[in-house]
Amino acid sequence: MPEASTWGFIRFYARPFLPLIITGLFLSVLIAIIEVRVFAFVGRLVDILSKTDPANFWGEHKWEILFYGALSIAIQPTLSALGDSVENQGMRGNFAMRTRWLAHRYILRQSMEFFHNEFAGRISTKVMQAALGVRDVVMKLTQVISWVAVFFLTAIASFIANDWRLAIPMVVWLVLYGFTMRHFVPQMGRLSEKQADMRSLVTGRVVDTYTNMPTVKLFAHASREDDYAKEGMGWMLQSVYESMRVATKMNITLNTLNGGLLSATAATAIWLWSRGAITVGAIAFSVGLVYRMLGMAHWMLWEIAGLFEDFGVVKDGVDVIARQHAVVDVPNAKPLQVPHGEIVFSNLHFNYGKPVENGYEVIAGLNLTIRPGEKVGLVGRSGAGKSTIANLLLRFYDIGAGSVAIDHQDIAEVTQESLRAAIGVVTQDTSLLHRSVRDNIRYGKPDASQAEIDDAAAQAHASEFIAKLVDPNERRGMEAHVGERGVKLSGGQRQRVAIARVLLKNAPILILDEATSALDSEVEAAIQENLNQLMQGKTVIAVAHRLSTIAAMDRLVVMDKGRVVEEGTHAQLVKKRGGIYASLWARQSGGFLIPEDIKKLQAAE
Repeated sequence: MPEASTWGFIRFYARPFLPLIITGLFLSVLIAIIEVRVFAFVGRLVDILSKTDPANFWGEHKWEILFYGALSIAIQPTLSALGDSVENQGMRGNFAMRTRWLAHRYILRQSMEFFHNEFAGRISTKVMQAALGVRDVVMKLTQVISWVAVFFLTAIASFIANDWRLAIPMVVWLVLYGFTMRHFVPQMGRLSEKQADMRSLVTGRVVDTYTNMPTVKLFAHASREDDYAKEGMGWMLQSVYESMRVATKMNITLNTLNGGLLSATAATAIWLWSRGAITVGAIAFSVGLVYRMLGMAHWMLWEIAGLFEDFGVVKDGVDVIARQHAVVDVPNAKPLQVPHGEIVFSNLHFNYGKPVENGYEVIAGLNLTIRPGEKVGLVGRSGAGKSTIANLLLRFYDIGAGSVAIDHQDIAEVTQESLRAAIGVVTQDTSLLHRSVRDNIRYGKPDASQAEIDDAAAQAHASEFIAKLVDPNERRGMEAHVGERGVKLSGGQRQRVAIARVLLKNAPILILDEATSALDSEVEAAIQENLNQLMQGKTVIAVAHRLSTIAAMDRLVVMDKGRVVEEGTHAQLVKKRGGIYASLWARQSGGFLIPEDIKKLQAAE
């Protein structure tokens, strides 16, 4: 986890580049000193030319001229080339990309709750922006700001070397320049932070619309989505307007200060020359150097404003990236071993981290033992806690109290990777990666051979439609890409690819969460045979609202309000008068008739 403070966050990602940062800093300082000294020599050269006989000029000043010539022609360009190499070849690309990579790795291991609470587009934007922000803060501080600071200090020292009064206009200008920065730059920083947040918001809104395009089309709400994006863009534009107003005021103030500095320096230099305190060369040096500095002043102020903007971007990213993982492995967590597949839920309490109100919990004191190799169906009304049980077994969330154990190993004390590697899952909301069909199936077993992939696809009754797939880039069959979240496939096709993926994984524990809900009856019947084969020798938890899909399970567990209220086989539970399962079965087998209507039909018969 990166440090959660802005400076700590920057240090965390800058640490590997410390040698390059120090090298760049050293080169920047050296180049700044050389540039000022070359300017100072120009003034001295004017004095030399005015006082020396041309016939004696080369003989008297040869080595001095050669030295400064070497500085300006060879040494300074060489140092600049080294500095550019450090910046462009060493840091500019590598720094940002490495930061993105590390941030992505860290965020990828966040809990499911983290991703449920954040826009995917907003997260990705913050990762991309924060990486650039960290890099630019480091590079501006060590190369730009350090270069400017050394340049100005060396310039003042050179002025004082001629006459201390010559430095007065520069010192006054620097003080006023400092007040200008103190007034305007923090405003720019705050507005830049606001802009960064608004930019993330707009990106999140746009990505949310694109991700849910079928819903937008189905409800004919393109205009509504226009307004949704426009609203966010309007908020962002207001922050841009505010920022530009501050920038305009800052430029007006700076132009006034710069004009005053040039005039004051020229006037002071001429006055000192008229009193014989300085030479003509000193006038040429001081006015020339000030003119050079004025050209830098706007650039420097914008660099400093940009620095505060980068700070704002980094701070905005810290809030998302440097967030503690909600679900973590305990120290020295060991890999899960599953020789049998027994699952035990003991006095389980869970409420998604919320306080218990009116005695209600999502899971309230649940006790359930699933024997090795047993096939258990979880049944209950919506909101009873069935899918939550599956999520807790996968440790997508940490439980509030109690424990979940697999073969006498508390899942809170084993590594998350090994836990999830031991469980195969097929869910109702099947999500595929925007990659080839082969890559999606192989996700269940990365080292699987093509023969194993083909066999899994055949068992899932997916081979026929896969052979006919063609994507917009003319990739066919197993090579065809399925689109974002598998959008190019039908619901049933996505489900069959997901089932093939789990067949290939062949994990000892299997969770089927409405696994065949998207399939038509004929395909479901065909796949059910293969699922039955897949379930052999495995511990299975099946969650279903369509009771016919789990009626043949070894045991059915009926849940209500987070508790187990009924258990037994299908035949046992159907006979239980007034039971929840019997009621649900009657509604489904009776065409969703209410119990009173069923009784009337039975009486009529």
